[in-house]
Amino acid sequence: MLSNVRIVLVQTFHPGNIGQAARAMKTMGLVDLVLVNPRCFPDPEATRLAAGAEDLIESARVVGSLKEAVNDCVQVVGASARLRSLPLPHFDEPDEMAKEITEHALDAPVALVFGRERSGLTNDEIGHCTHQVSIPANPDYGILNLAQAVQVLAYEVNRTWRRRPESGYHPTRPTGEKLPSREQLDHFHAHLGRVMQASGFLTQPHARTEAQLQALFARAQPTRRELSLLRGLLSALEPKTHSPDNDQA
Repeated sequence: MLSNVRIVLVQTFHPGNIGQAARAMKTMGLVDLVLVNPRCFPDPEATRLAAGAEDLIESARVVGSLKEAVNDCVQVVGASARLRSLPLPHFDEPDEMAKEITEHALDAPVALVFGRERSGLTNDEIGHCTHQVSIPANPDYGILNLAQAVQVLAYEVNRTWRRRPESGYHPTRPTGEKLPSREQLDHFHAHLGRVMQASGFLTQPHARTEAQLQALFARAQPTRRELSLLRGLLSALEPKTHSPDNDQA
């Protein structure tokens, strides 16, 4: 689906903004970049500021008109900081736009269109769009640069896609950042109980202390690495006469 979401930049003045927009796209899994009459492209500044997204710069297509850029798209959303007089459907929130555009992108190309750095899209260019979208911002200073606007809308598209069952998305964590198994937690609580007993901290009037501490660690949700650190601390505090068991951290 993400490969069907096209980013179209119209008459970009600074080539560095093209590179930064490409970087914003790649972080969100978008790969289709089309440039309408850029002032200067290709350009070393665009490649330099792509910072790892040089492949998008190399594969970017340059066309002569917005019509040519979006001719095959079933939905074209123009990013605009202000409402125009044209009677186009308008998304007040980017997430609303993302829900609709990802639905259409399952079957056909769609486009997000961004205008010039200083003046945005003209009314004629908005006329080639099917919808408009605005990014809510500080009413006293709502200015986003081109790459920032691309990043915000690309993020919303990516987030909406991740939440769809067919995306197959599963967050990955380093092994140490994974949550411990039930068995590992049981070993930790048994270890903690031994140390509390040996230290004299756990006495009959505090019979609920272990249960309360278990609840505390359940809320804290320590990772495997953090649990291993706690086990190391407990081992250091244990009386030296205690024979360590063979359980695992």
